[in-house]
Amino acid sequence: MAKNNDVYPLPVGPSDLCFDKNDFIKKSFSVDQFLQNHRKKANLETLRDDLGMYLKVLRSAMIELINKDYADFVNLSSNLNGLDKAINGIQVPLGQLKEEVLQVKLNLDEAMEDLSFRLDQRQKIRARKRSLQSLARVQSSLSKWSVLLHLDENSRDEELERKKERPPLDPGLVERAASEFNQLQFCISKCENDLTESHKEQAKKICDLLTSSLDGMFLKSLHERDSEGMARCLRIYITLDKIADVESLYRREVVSPALHDVVSENSLQSDPRGLQGVYSRILSFVDTDMEPLLKLTARGVRMPIVKGFDFLVNSFWPEVEQRLELHLPLIYAPGNPEMFYQRYCETQEFLEKLERCCGTQTGVKRLHAHPQYVAFLQHWNLPVYFQIRFQEIAGVLETVMSESSAGVPPVLTDFQLQTTATTWDCLMRCWASGVFLYQLTHRFWKLNLQILARYYTWVGEALEQKWPSESSVPNAVRNDTSRLARLQFLVHLYTDVEKLVARLPGLLNSVTMKLQNLSQQGQQLLKSCLKESEEQLLTRLPLITQFILGEISSQSLPHLRQVSDIPRLFRRTNREMPTKPCSYVTQVLALPLAFYSAQRSVVNKELLEQWLTLTFAAITQQFFSCVDDVLTSVQKTEESLRRLKKIRDRSAATSSSEARGLGDDDKIRQQLLLDVCSYCEGVDTVGIARTNVDKLEELLSLVETARAKNDSAK
Repeated sequence: MAKNNDVYPLPVGPSDLCFDKNDFIKKSFSVDQFLQNHRKKANLETLRDDLGMYLKVLRSAMIELINKDYADFVNLSSNLNGLDKAINGIQVPLGQLKEEVLQVKLNLDEAMEDLSFRLDQRQKIRARKRSLQSLARVQSSLSKWSVLLHLDENSRDEELERKKERPPLDPGLVERAASEFNQLQFCISKCENDLTESHKEQAKKICDLLTSSLDGMFLKSLHERDSEGMARCLRIYITLDKIADVESLYRREVVSPALHDVVSENSLQSDPRGLQGVYSRILSFVDTDMEPLLKLTARGVRMPIVKGFDFLVNSFWPEVEQRLELHLPLIYAPGNPEMFYQRYCETQEFLEKLERCCGTQTGVKRLHAHPQYVAFLQHWNLPVYFQIRFQEIAGVLETVMSESSAGVPPVLTDFQLQTTATTWDCLMRCWASGVFLYQLTHRFWKLNLQILARYYTWVGEALEQKWPSESSVPNAVRNDTSRLARLQFLVHLYTDVEKLVARLPGLLNSVTMKLQNLSQQGQQLLKSCLKESEEQLLTRLPLITQFILGEISSQSLPHLRQVSDIPRLFRRTNREMPTKPCSYVTQVLALPLAFYSAQRSVVNKELLEQWLTLTFAAITQQFFSCVDDVLTSVQKTEESLRRLKKIRDRSAATSSSEARGLGDDDKIRQQLLLDVCSYCEGVDTVGIARTNVDKLEELLSLVETARAKNDSAK
């Protein structure tokens, strides 16, 4: 029976049972679930009878199982009799067999150790034999080449050897010796333990003589511009595995003397083109002196004749970089940013031309990976240069923002405020020629975002700025002038923010033109960053609008308090029926109308109408409240008079008083109607529809209705 099986075999019961017998042995069996599942199939009585019937089947099966295995249970004890004696009988043979197996294993281990020892001995003998054979070859080769290269003759008279140089060897002999010298080196490596000091010294002499002769041949072929001779020497260097040595030789004997007078302070000062002239003369060495060598070794349009050499990267460039670092350290100084920028750009142009000389992308990568190339770029302290530019640009902006006030006249630019114009100039200066460096793109872009964020903060500070007239007001005329100036500043601030935001896409275009190799993903990232700054600046526009409306409303709303004084002008004063509006209406309309006259030639019509509509809506709301309070008070006074009329007698004096009171109320309503109509005419003057001003139609309807009701009551 499988251990993982959920269902175990059960005895077969009657076929008409209302349940499945396998449900009881499932691991997920639940009594409640069982009853819930079978209540719909049969009632409880039927389920009980079927369960009782199957219980009898299980009991019968259990009895049969016990009877089936009963005989085995009974005979179990009798089957175990004598088992101890049988176990004791086999213990001795098993022990003997164990000892024999251990002895065999011991013999095998001894045989394996002896065999391993003999194999090691044989291997050492073979190695010793190979070493002696190599030693014999070394001895034979050294003797042979000592005779051919005249080493024995030269060693006889060491004093003469010191005073007189050996004559150069024949090129054919050098090439032949080089091809066989590798075999000599291989044999020497196989018998190093058996070599004597004399063997090593003799081999070193042969190597030195070959190298010196080969170096002389190579330098001679360079001097004569013999391409075949150079190619032959380079192949011999490859055979001798002396690639690094010949590159060092070329740097020491050819490049260094040629650049000795080119890269120096005197050369820099005397050259009319300055550093650019020095770089030009350095590159001319590549185009003229190195041209035959580069044609042989550098991969250009065709495959190189001799592979494995890179004289431009390993010989020419290290010498150039070292001389620039030692003899012209002043070119790296970032103290003068203009000079640093010019020299850095000239250096980048020089490196680009040098990369073109490499011929292939692989050569350019080797140049970039050279340790001295990395060190050369690190000498140019770009972070310090950026810090100087940062202080120049940010310093100008901070100076203008700290010294600028609302009273500063606008500069003659497209912007109205000097701060905004300076902000835009600072943004563009980051990408101007003479300032921007491609390697500092991320820093200048970050500076742009910081400038926009600083301008955003300045706008908030300018809105909260306290004006002189707000703290001390000598007279009303100066107060009105100051408010008009404040409004003018807020309008200019609003238009400048709009213009600056509108110009930001042009800034992004200027940046992408500077970054010609920028990927599409990079452009999207720049665009999204600039979009955030645009949205941040645009959030200032509603706030500026609120300040503009607040300035106008704060000047106009206080005059509406005079509405509550109108009843006192007519009650029991015997004044004539009013025919013209009160002076407060003119005072309420004075600042909005002056604002309209001053800004209609500066701000576009839609924006100006929006500001004035919101302004008149705020004034009208307050005007409506004041008029409604006065009319309510007049109505309450009339109701009081009516109640008194019922109580008092109808005397002549009383009638006269009542008539006079009612006449005063008529005058009050008439005055309010004249004031509201005059206010509506002022709104019409600026070209705003009355329906666009909240509460204006209701205000006019309120005074007209009050006047009409009073006439009908008469």
